[in-house]
Amino acid sequence: MFVLGIDPGLTRCGYGIVDWRGPNKVHAVSAGVIRTEHTDPLPQRLATLHVEMVELIDEFGPSVVAIERVLFQVNVSTAMAVGHASGVVMAAGAVAGCSVFEYSPNEIKLAVTGYGNADKQQVERMVRAQLKLEAELKPVDAADAIAVALCHTAIEGVPPKLGAADAAESSVPI
Repeated sequence: MFVLGIDPGLTRCGYGIVDWRGPNKVHAVSAGVIRTEHTDPLPQRLATLHVEMVELIDEFGPSVVAIERVLFQVNVSTAMAVGHASGVVMAAGAVAGCSVFEYSPNEIKLAVTGYGNADKQQVERMVRAQLKLEAELKPVDAADAIAVALCHTAIEGVPPKLGAADAAESSVPI
């Protein structure tokens, strides 16, 4: 089963897709960042994010969309922008029939590193270790998004049983 992890943002929205087959059976499929131009009007930026998210969901067919929850931001305009981006992602996932989950930054760090106050470098290193990846994950938004997907797999434990047709459809090489 594919899990799409999202590190929401309006200028940079990180995404990471993992193939989750059970405990210790998680493999990286894809990761990257959806970018919008900060000079474009908000509706256009949200539309761009929506189109890109729908394309990602159509391409990979995740069963789950896991999103980092916005808890607190000192900068109110940043919090609003991230909230808008999160809403677009949740709606795209729900319309596509995905289960949508939100996790706090501390839940993600705890699930991936075992320490709820881990820094970004610790999270990135543990993501690479868990997925047996040698190369550094860049940009950091992509690494954070994969961490969100890994958090979901850790919290949920074992994915639902896949039917034979589902299993055949969900095997995509990296």
